[in-house]
Amino acid sequence: MHITRRQFIGKSALATAGSTLIPGFLKAFESQTLGRKNELGEKILVVIQLSGGNDGLNTMVPYRNDIYYKGRPTIAIPVNKVLPLHDELGFNPALAPLRPLFDDGLMTVVNSVGYPNPDRSHFRSMDIWQTASDADQYLTTGWLGRYLDAACEKTCLQPYDAVEIDGSLSLALKGEKIKGLAMQHPQKFYQSTRSGNLQRVAMQTESHAHQAASYLYKTLSETISSAAYIYDRSHIFKSKAPYPDTELGGKLKTVAAWILSGGRTNVYYLSLSGFDTHVGQNGQQNRLLGQYAESVKVFVDDLKQRNRLDDVLVMTFSEFGRRVNQNGSNGTDHGTANNLFLFGGKLKKPGFYNGAPDLASLNDGDLQYQIDFRSIYATVLKQWLNTADEAVMGHRYEYLDIV
Repeated sequence: MHITRRQFIGKSALATAGSTLIPGFLKAFESQTLGRKNELGEKILVVIQLSGGNDGLNTMVPYRNDIYYKGRPTIAIPVNKVLPLHDELGFNPALAPLRPLFDDGLMTVVNSVGYPNPDRSHFRSMDIWQTASDADQYLTTGWLGRYLDAACEKTCLQPYDAVEIDGSLSLALKGEKIKGLAMQHPQKFYQSTRSGNLQRVAMQTESHAHQAASYLYKTLSETISSAAYIYDRSHIFKSKAPYPDTELGGKLKTVAAWILSGGRTNVYYLSLSGFDTHVGQNGQQNRLLGQYAESVKVFVDDLKQRNRLDDVLVMTFSEFGRRVNQNGSNGTDHGTANNLFLFGGKLKKPGFYNGAPDLASLNDGDLQYQIDFRSIYATVLKQWLNTADEAVMGHRYEYLDIV
């Protein structure tokens, strides 16, 4: 049976995927990248994206600031509800599970994080955060995708070296040469590669010399082998930690099992959506922050109990914060600078990295950024992932004393 290139592309879109009985010529593609040793000491980055623009002021509450309470007469967190962390800032009570981590030096809060000329569009601002671009610059590769490209200069990586626990791959993990892998559940991902149709397609590829077709077959091979590897690893360790039965809890449970089984993934990318709180903010945000805090607490405790926390850095960000003053619907509208959280066993400056946001010096009613988020990225790339950050970022950014 002859199959056209168009038919192959259609069949290989992972609506169906092939058997793990990979033909020999496809195995040759694998052999170029399967030689990396699995070192338990390798550093791991877990990124959690709070999609929608989380309100940083009702997350890390300036509970002694009159400007905050005057600007939010109905949605400000009452002083007697705040969990004080120092004289100016305290946790939203929904973040109570994180208090032990903060007290034990396993959490760093970076305030007033943003970038010049901020954009208030969800899509554009998220693109800026995921690509590490300037506000007027449009890139087609993500900062973690370019990290994969840079790492490939030394040792080519498999797609599962950067995994997003989701149904589609974010721009952040798309490089020019290497892309990460998106999946929702190891077993379902593996089952999607068991179709005999794709195996029959793969068996015919020896007759295709076209460069583009060869690339597609290579991608197919990597996907099939990645699915098998992920599935096998997912059976090695089953965490008994009490992860909450929520979307984020399930995702972090999957990540923990993979880390604790010795999986070779260096970067995990997760998201929790629903933070676009224009109307009736408090109930929705508090519910989401509670899910986030409960899930992260169990995850950090799980890794610490298994002596792996020193190898893991968790970073949480949102594409922008909210405006200082509430709107007329008991919510907040799109703002600018925000807080960013780090968790891990090797934080250089646990607690607060910098001071509280300056509510007395606003720009058109919005917080002014103090720390460029790309300095955080550059520091993570250089100091944590041991990568030439300037090659990935395209510019030299100031390093921060965080890891």
